[in-house]
Amino acid sequence: MKKGKKYQDLVKAYDKTAQLGVSEAIAQVKKNATAKFDETIEVHIRTGCDGRHAEQQIRGAVVLPHGTGKTVRVLVFAKGTKVDEAEAAGADFVGGEELIPRIQNDGWLDFDVVVATPDMMGVVGRLGRVLGPKGLMPNPKAGTVTMDVAKAIEEIKAGKIEYRLDKANIVHVPIGKASFSDEDLADNFTALLEAITKARPSSVKGQYLRSITVAPTMGPGVRVSVARAQGLETA
Repeated sequence: MKKGKKYQDLVKAYDKTAQLGVSEAIAQVKKNATAKFDETIEVHIRTGCDGRHAEQQIRGAVVLPHGTGKTVRVLVFAKGTKVDEAEAAGADFVGGEELIPRIQNDGWLDFDVVVATPDMMGVVGRLGRVLGPKGLMPNPKAGTVTMDVAKAIEEIKAGKIEYRLDKANIVHVPIGKASFSDEDLADNFTALLEAITKARPSSVKGQYLRSITVAPTMGPGVRVSVARAQGLETA
C-alpha cells in the first residue's frame, strides 16, 4: 500500500535502519505521531520462537504501570455471588448463558476483554468460534479465567494487557498513547520487555528477541536495539 507524502517525509527525517536506545526511540516515535487524533504507540517484538510447537508459544499478561490510555470495557461471565462481585468491581457487562445468542447471533461485541469464572467456561466455550479469532477468549495464562473476578477487573482497568505470539512469531502490544510523557512510555516499555523476557520458553535455542520496533498508529516505526533495551549495551 502506497504511503502518503506526510509519511514519506517522516521517513526521510531520520535513519529508519538505525537501532536506537529506548529513550531515543520513544522520542522519535512521538515525532512520527502526527495524526489529528491521539495515536496509540505499539511495540512489535520479533522472537526466535517457533509457534508451531506448543512448548514455544508465548502467552501471558502484564500490568503496565501507566496503563494504555484506553478505556477498557470488560465483560464478565459469572453466576451467583460472583455476579455481585463483578458489578461492584466495575465490570461493564456481567451475565451468563443469556449472553450467548446476543454474541453468537446478533454480533454483539461491544467489549474489549472477557473474564470468566472457571465454572462458566463450559458456557463460554460455545463462543469459541466468535471470540477465539478476535483474541477475546478467556485464558488462565492471561488471568482472565479466575474466581477472583474483582482482582482481574481491577488489573485490567489499571492497564493490564495481554501478549501472545502471532503466526509470524511476533508479539504486538500497545504501550500507551502519543500524549503520554516519554518517561511513562519508557516505563511501560520496560515492564512489557521484562515480562516477555521472563516468558522465554526453555526450548527456544539461539537468540530469543530478534528485533524490536516501536510505532505509532499511522506513522513509521523506529527500531530499538535489543541489546540496549536489555541493558547489555549503553550506547
